[in-house]
Amino acid sequence: MIRRFTAWIDYALALAVLLGAWWFATGPMAMPTYLLPSPLRTWNALAGIAMSGELWVHLGFTVQNIVLGLILGLVAGIALAYVMTRFPKLAIWVDGPLVILQTAPKIALAPLFVVWFGFGILSKIILIFSLVFFPVFIGAVAGFRTLDPKMKDLSKLLGLGHIQRFRQIELPSAMPEIFVGLKIGAVQALVGAVLAEWMSGKLGLGYLMTYAGATYKTPLLFAAVLLTVVLGLLMHVVLTMLENRLLSWKGAKR
Repeated sequence: MIRRFTAWIDYALALAVLLGAWWFATGPMAMPTYLLPSPLRTWNALAGIAMSGELWVHLGFTVQNIVLGLILGLVAGIALAYVMTRFPKLAIWVDGPLVILQTAPKIALAPLFVVWFGFGILSKIILIFSLVFFPVFIGAVAGFRTLDPKMKDLSKLLGLGHIQRFRQIELPSAMPEIFVGLKIGAVQALVGAVLAEWMSGKLGLGYLMTYAGATYKTPLLFAAVLLTVVLGLLMHVVLTMLENRLLSWKGAKR
């Protein structure tokens, strides 16, 4: 509890220092507004679209895409990792194509996704899914492969079926590594969602940034960027809380 309280104090001090530097740059240093808007101008721009309701439409669209991509990437990553660890010969055939797909730059593939799947939500979900899948898959493979062989023997003595063993032994044991991959994937999911909205569509935080940049509304652009940062921090906090709850049986201190 004391460590967590100290961490919040550190975050608050860091935020205060950043805000102070921001105010000094736009106040005493008198940087041009079109280069760096003041905190007050940025807040007014954010409050304006929030009161009009436009902000919640864009924010809700981005969050929806991220959640869908995270869920699909999480399920697919765990499923394929489990199958590969259960059938080692399959890994020989699958490892090569997976490495090739992983090394392909997703930013370069993003325009192709738009061409293949259109300007709608499908291309965005697929891009986010591709960014989430590999970190979760790698983490799940590491978790399943480090399972203590004694636990497998115990499951046989208890007469557990494949599904019961997966739910009660294998998946919980692999959860720490899965969460490592999931946290990495969540950051990439946010980047992928903003990138996809930046390239196509008329909704989302990415589109809001594009619109603000094209119309030279720098305060609105900074507000959208800061909102994206806040969303990323909230995602990290939610995943950390979920991790602590699910791994409380291991006494995990995160």
